[in-house]
Amino acid sequence: EASPDVESDSTEVKAHQRRGGRRSLPSHLPRIEIRHDLPDAEKQCSCGCQKERIGEEVSEQIDIIPAKVQVLKHIRFKYACKQCDGAPETAPMPPQPIPKSQASPGFLAYIVTSKYADALPLYRQCHILKRSGIDYARNTLCHQVVKAGELLQPVINLMHEQLLEYPVLQMDETTVQVLKEPGRTAQNKSYMWVMRGGPPDQRSILFNYDPGRGQQVATRLLADYRGYLQTDAWHAYDAVHSDTVAAVGCWAHARRKFKDAERALGKGKASPKLTQAIAFIQKLYAVEKPIKNADTETRLKARQENSLPILTKFKAWLDKQNVNPSSKLGEAIHYTLKIWSRLTVYCSDGRLEIDNNEVENKIRPFAVGRKNWLFSTSQSGAKSSANLYSIIETAKANGLNEYQYLRWLFTKLPSANSVEDFESLLPWNIDRDKLVNWVYA
Repeated sequence: EASPDVESDSTEVKAHQRRGGRRSLPSHLPRIEIRHDLPDAEKQCSCGCQKERIGEEVSEQIDIIPAKVQVLKHIRFKYACKQCDGAPETAPMPPQPIPKSQASPGFLAYIVTSKYADALPLYRQCHILKRSGIDYARNTLCHQVVKAGELLQPVINLMHEQLLEYPVLQMDETTVQVLKEPGRTAQNKSYMWVMRGGPPDQRSILFNYDPGRGQQVATRLLADYRGYLQTDAWHAYDAVHSDTVAAVGCWAHARRKFKDAERALGKGKASPKLTQAIAFIQKLYAVEKPIKNADTETRLKARQENSLPILTKFKAWLDKQNVNPSSKLGEAIHYTLKIWSRLTVYCSDGRLEIDNNEVENKIRPFAVGRKNWLFSTSQSGAKSSANLYSIIETAKANGLNEYQYLRWLFTKLPSANSVEDFESLLPWNIDRDKLVNWVYA
């Protein structure tokens, strides 16, 4: 089984700090006691008396047996009446994530976590399995991963509905290569659209695959949404901006424009105007640092008192600049003034962020994995990958261990039939301690 996530045990760790700052190891891990005693000769004191044991010192080390592999042998008893011709009855097989497959819920959770959380391609996992004597075909593994992603769809649908109900949403998109798409070549770029939203204690991170990056995708994903939408300035989102969907800009993107202009000057060169512009933005971020985890009222008050005066001065400074519009500095100034109203919205609501970095950070694990596995073979594979990344990132955002949560889902989903069943499987409805005890029972 996969090792439990270290961060998921942070509460227990903080409560059991050892001397010198060493952290205690998670309590759910099995303990194997190795006893060390003095030789009999050393138990004799120099005074001639026998020494008595007065205590013990205990220290712990981590020991790992890589990927403990076992076989779950299902034995279904059959019954028949020998006094009549009635048909025999066999005990039913519990519902499985992939019927008639050798993949158990624990196996699927391990493979999925290894690929989508640890960026380990399937062909490498096949080599790892082979070291344990399991000769598993990569194509079989691919098929099972796709099926695993499809199984999660009801949970994904509920997460999407809940995400759209909360009036603060961040979005961004990144590329993905899909080899087999109707009417497209393998070299065409496709996209993962990433959404981050929901209440702070019920955060959802959703990945959505689509061949395109146009307005129709944003319109489909945000149908019936009402609230703030924070993005970069990509024009596809303009289709959903309205009286009910307020556009929120990203200061990280604006700052990036000025930083690009600074780099374009070359080493050792400086521009007073660039230095001044970047200084203004740094002051805005300085306001944010101490209130990052504060309540919404505190954040709003700090921005009203400190950020708004900085923004007023920065806007007046930008309006006075007379620079070549085709220069890097000119482009940065034009970009900032063009979306100025969006860049200042965050000062009107303490729930908003100064930038879109939170959702961009959720894309990084996908980008790391993409460097290793390079592409998805089919659209079904890309859609399943989107679901699996969604579950993993949402689990992390809600303090759950990815492997443990996936194992729970793959065990419980095959038996779920009602909306209530599926809702009980949402990450914020899972008791973390019970989940740990269930997995490692």
